[in-house]
Amino acid sequence: VSASELSSTGHAELEQHRELREMVRLAAWEMPLLSTLSKPFEKPSHKRLPLRWRYTTYFGDSHPASRKVVVTFRVKDIPGLDDAQREKLRKLAGTRYRLHDKASKWDDVVRMSCESFETQAQNKRFLGDTISTLITESKDSTDTFEDVPLDLRHVKKKQSFRFPEEWKITGENGRRSELEEMRRELLLEEGKRVEENKVVSGAAAIE
Repeated sequence: VSASELSSTGHAELEQHRELREMVRLAAWEMPLLSTLSKPFEKPSHKRLPLRWRYTTYFGDSHPASRKVVVTFRVKDIPGLDDAQREKLRKLAGTRYRLHDKASKWDDVVRMSCESFETQAQNKRFLGDTISTLITESKDSTDTFEDVPLDLRHVKKKQSFRFPEEWKITGENGRRSELEEMRRELLLEEGKRVEENKVVSGAAAIE
């Protein structure tokens, strides 16, 4: 059968067959050569990549929360800043500065988020420009903010309560042994009442 005698469906299947054979040739001859380009994994350092970005993705669904972008970085990891400039950066960050961040388990952290724009790329760009502005203002020596104290009123230490030892179920002196002792005493008391005929029998009362 010549190519001119094939229908449009036959030409489509033939084209698909050509693409499949091309992929097979690439897998057989080209892909093994990629091993020469492999490099051992090196964990990125905070000094080289100080910014940690977090995104939210709903696979296959459109959701308003998917455009939100969160960035976290440690002040000491920002390169090119001395101690005075880092302190100014903490003051400029305001309520976004945290002594400790539970999500990243870092100390001396600035955490910012943005969801004002329609896409993640726009929100990330806005956060990147904001961080660049903060760093530029921190390096400005006309006003070092030395007379302004670091405001930590937004940092509230959560009170942690200690679980009382006497409330614990397990253990030699725990609540379990106490409950068992109470049940044992109730059973002994009930047995004494039965022996002394102090327990009224419903069947006997009916008879």
